[in-house]
Amino acid sequence: MSGSQRLSPEEIERFMAAAIECAEIAAAQGEVPVGAVVVREGRIVGWGYNTREHTKNALDHAEMKAIDMACRNLGGWRLPGCAILVTLEPCSMCAGAIINARIDQVYYGASDPKFGACGSVTDLFSQRFTYLPHTVQGGVEVGRCRALLGNFFKELRAQKKAARSAAGPPENTTEEQDT
Repeated sequence: MSGSQRLSPEEIERFMAAAIECAEIAAAQGEVPVGAVVVREGRIVGWGYNTREHTKNALDHAEMKAIDMACRNLGGWRLPGCAILVTLEPCSMCAGAIINARIDQVYYGASDPKFGACGSVTDLFSQRFTYLPHTVQGGVEVGRCRALLGNFFKELRAQKKAARSAAGPPENTTEEQDT
């Protein structure tokens, strides 16, 4: 990709696979499996995955980490000619960071009906900001992205259920229950 030329379908597939790898790292660490890569001129210049549970920091989303790394690697806060690929629809914080970083293209996998800011809950990219990405495409590798998230939350629910079972029944806490 050079300048603001759109990524080819092959590039989208290849770079989304890298974002999925990042999401898998997050899942292996007990984090919600979201991964992101920032691409410029056919190469990854930033990558990240969710770490907010471990860092206890609400800002540690995959997109924020990938954008931060890209800014450091490219030497500036503006990222023209860049695309970001993320496994889950960006939230309002991350969509705002994409706008502020002047990223040209956004590709995401699964929609986020609870926090998505690319059309699911709101669409920050349709607002009247002075800069907006010229390409926003959802549904990229959606099956793989949804499966990662679904499997993660299924396992998390199973772990919580097992922990409750291992703890036994709740203790009696009122006098009436003691009699």
